[in-house]
Amino acid sequence: MFKANSFLDVIKHLVVIGIIVALFIVGFFYFYLPSATNHGESISVPRIVGMQLPDAEVLLDDQNLRYYVNDSSYSSDMKPYTILTQDPAPGAKVKENRKIYISVNMKNPPMIKMPKLIDGSVKNAELILKSYDLKIGKKTYVPDLQENAILKQFVNGREVKPGELVPKGSVVDLHIGDGLGNTEFEVPDVVGMPVDEASVVLVGQGLQVGNIFYDASSTEPDGTVVKQRPFAEVGAKIRVGELVDLWLAGEEPIQRID
Repeated sequence: MFKANSFLDVIKHLVVIGIIVALFIVGFFYFYLPSATNHGESISVPRIVGMQLPDAEVLLDDQNLRYYVNDSSYSSDMKPYTILTQDPAPGAKVKENRKIYISVNMKNPPMIKMPKLIDGSVKNAELILKSYDLKIGKKTYVPDLQENAILKQFVNGREVKPGELVPKGSVVDLHIGDGLGNTEFEVPDVVGMPVDEASVVLVGQGLQVGNIFYDASSTEPDGTVVKQRPFAEVGAKIRVGELVDLWLAGEEPIQRID
């Protein structure tokens, strides 16, 4: 207890009390409080994009940071649980115990509907598959009149129809028409047949009727095939989609002009 014998002593006592209060204020706000709250201290956020989640967790824990998974996606080009994005960005200054928001690559791909590629071109199929996050696989050309057209689509060796569910990132194999066909077979013999019957035979074997010529000197009934090219000789071969020219008995029809 301070004892004041005079007015001067009172002034001295007040000065001492003021100094004590000032020291307390300075000590609390400039020493204790900054130390307790890490005032002025910050941590540089490490780059964790591309890391596996367990590895990133250890790194963040070592730097007194936390993480929170707020989104997930899927990419077949990355391993499961690979970190895809982070916020704050690498290099940002944050306080200790700050939460880092991340998105990770899913372990299992989501299922999506198979797009329609049938009857479209290969180039168009590549664009569609890319937009669906699917990959184009083996391209097999098969005999067909539709050149460069998609005939069938397969995933894991199984033919899939448009609208069927397939895993995102799947590899899609394609069967594509070669325009002519690569299988050779013997030239069919249509000489002696009426032209209508000959046309059915040729088209039924994947061939096309080419030029039509007429032979007025023939003694066969009009419209009968008296000659063909290529000839149906022994060993003669032809491929799907090729043309067969025909010569018909009779006069060439007169074209009417209206």
